[in-house]
Amino acid sequence: MTAFLALTTSLLWGLADFGGGLLTRRTPALTVVVASQAIAAAVLGAVVVATGGWSEAGPRLWFAVGAGLAGPAALFAFYKALALGPMGVVSPLATLSVAVPVGVALVLGERPGLVQVAGIAVAVTGVVLAAGPQLRGAPVQRRTILLTLASALGFGTLFALITEASTNVTGLFLALFVQRATSVVAGGAALYASVRRGTPALPEAGLGGTALPALAFVGLADVAANGTYALAARHGPVTVAAVLASLYPVVTALAARGFLSERLRGVQAAGAGLALLGTVLLATG
Repeated sequence: MTAFLALTTSLLWGLADFGGGLLTRRTPALTVVVASQAIAAAVLGAVVVATGGWSEAGPRLWFAVGAGLAGPAALFAFYKALALGPMGVVSPLATLSVAVPVGVALVLGERPGLVQVAGIAVAVTGVVLAAGPQLRGAPVQRRTILLTLASALGFGTLFALITEASTNVTGLFLALFVQRATSVVAGGAALYASVRRGTPALPEAGLGGTALPALAFVGLADVAANGTYALAARHGPVTVAAVLASLYPVVTALAARGFLSERLRGVQAAGAGLALLGTVLLATG
């Protein structure tokens, strides 16, 4: 069950990143983040009301608040790093986020078996390669590296916090709602400050008729991924769940290949193969 839920997480995150990437080609990244998270928060609010999730309110929701603050901060740092480039360095480095939940799990006493350790090593290597690391070119700015590492820390912190935010499914709905509501408030404040500085929130041509469904997909896929990850970490070893969930760059690369006809580089194809091998080792270990 852990492997299935974690792989579902990587599928959802990968598709959400792909959709978000397409949207940010014509709409400011900050607007995409805030709008997609607002849609997800509205849907989650309705789910919480329908399921009576408010009864699960308690101190654990502070973990959800922390995750809600970590998420937008990580996204902003990640998008800024991508803007500075090169993406072939930024994307692989961002996968270091898996180190945070795995490290926390090890500190708390989890001890993966030998086969699982091998699976973790193979899968992480595959993810880095699948992201298409840049092996040649001009030196990368120190600021780009620092922003990328900050985003990885933020994403990893989100992974670790969201697993502690609830103890049951109903509570998970409430935790995800609180997380998204916090993200909207924090992201909205940043967007407001950006507009005050003169940066437009919308493209000159407007959002367009297909933007709202796309934003909804990105926001709901992202929140669903957070939910499946929390369930995966609860049903099995966090070390396994975190690594399998981190396979999302492979999904994004394959989506770009399928929908945009982007050609996979040799290093990306090799990385996808290693990621698949690591998945098998983790699932059977």
